Amino acid sequence: MNTDPIADYLTRLRNGVMAKHRVVEVPASNTKKAITKILFEKGYILNYKFEDDDKQGIIKIALKYHPVTKMPALNKLERVSRPGLRQYADAGSLPRVLNGLGIAILSTSSGIMSDKEARNLHVGGEVLCYIS
Repeated sequence: MNTDPIADYLTRLRNGVMAKHRVVEVPASNTKKAITKILFEKGYILNYKFEDDDKQGIIKIALKYHPVTKMPALNKLERVSRPGLRQYADAGSLPRVLNGLGIAILSTSSGIMSDKEARNLHVGGEVLCYIS
């Protein structure tokens, strides 16, 4: 049993980047699928694929590296809100990661979205993680 599946998801991505893997497999959930879609839209991962098995499913994530320097696109993955201490931000005080160079992923009443989308919609919510 995993008490914090989002932290496990981020740790699998972080370990895959540190080990220079091309593909990382993660157990699927709707929250992880939404976070994966945001990472793809913002250009932090190369591609993703949702596979269905007899259990909960698997997300296959192709990690993105620079073609010449082999530096990963994902530098820092930081879990903010956790089960023991939830972190919330209202629409007026949404966090800015690296002064706008990174993204914060939020769980709002309108779904899971990046901090820029939440600012445009004027909604706040639980700050799940910072990506840079």
